[in-house]
Amino acid sequence: MKKLLLIIALLLGFLILGAVSFRLTEGWDWLQCFYEAVIIMTTVGLSATSQGNLNPSTKMFIICYLMVGVGIFTYCVTQLGQLLVNLQVRGYWERRAMDHSIKKLKDHFVVCGFGRMGRTICRYLHSRHKPFVVIDSDERIAAACRELGWLHLIGDATDDEILLTAGIMEAKALTTVLATDADNIYVVLSARLLNDKMQIVARASDEKAIDKLERAGATRVVSPFSSGAMKIARFMLNPSVEDFFEVTDDHGSQLELADVQISATSPCVGKRLMDTDLRERGVMVVGIRRANGERLMPPPGTAVIEAGDCLFAFGSSQAVNEMINLNVGSE
Repeated sequence: MKKLLLIIALLLGFLILGAVSFRLTEGWDWLQCFYEAVIIMTTVGLSATSQGNLNPSTKMFIICYLMVGVGIFTYCVTQLGQLLVNLQVRGYWERRAMDHSIKKLKDHFVVCGFGRMGRTICRYLHSRHKPFVVIDSDERIAAACRELGWLHLIGDATDDEILLTAGIMEAKALTTVLATDADNIYVVLSARLLNDKMQIVARASDEKAIDKLERAGATRVVSPFSSGAMKIARFMLNPSVEDFFEVTDDHGSQLELADVQISATSPCVGKRLMDTDLRERGVMVVGIRRANGERLMPPPGTAVIEAGDCLFAFGSSQAVNEMINLNVGSE
């Protein structure tokens, strides 16, 4: 940008110098002065109306102006060409690097829409060091995502090709928070047809759209108005609990509730809940869902953890993430 501004300033400065000089030596009107300066600087020549009527001082100035102007004009045009080519080449390589990084992702998150909700979701995922890809049709998001180091794609999230490029076949979950319910429904339907095992969370701005989104394949549907109303109600009914969570968040020790899938290789398999070191790690298990659908809420300390169980773990983000990594992923 600085180089571009320097080139523009150099051209304008030299153009103004020529116009002022013609004004002082020949007394032409400003339009004629700028006209003569432009055609001389671009080596076109001198207008027919002014030829043969020039005084010697003007002729000497034109000689110097033309000699210097050829160099300045050629330099500026060359630099502008290089700048444009460099921008295109850099954009090409950045796009290739972006696509390569996205192809390597696995168990990542896809965020469709980079509005206010989309940005908040991305900040939340970024704060928890979760890999994600942003999809939006607005090209202005590229600069914002590039500055933050976030992977992004410019395109229509309802397009199957864009979803495939975002790695939807390897994605863990997708959320769509586009401007209209129609677009969100279309994204949910496309995503579900491409990946029938993925978690899909969609935003509904209208209560009527919730049922349609669920039928299209959304795992969860969130209505900002309903969620906001529920939070207000919880503030009124349980202010102390809500204050506890807010104070905890403000001090950077975020609490998190996650469902952790227990793999066959997990060190917890075969142990009673009371015999594990989860409490020492700062994790509280508030529920267990067996592979056969049985639920233990809350689970007794004598409950034996089995492969395929889903543990609902509550604790700090760091402790919960460590538990997830130890037990090879979460649902």
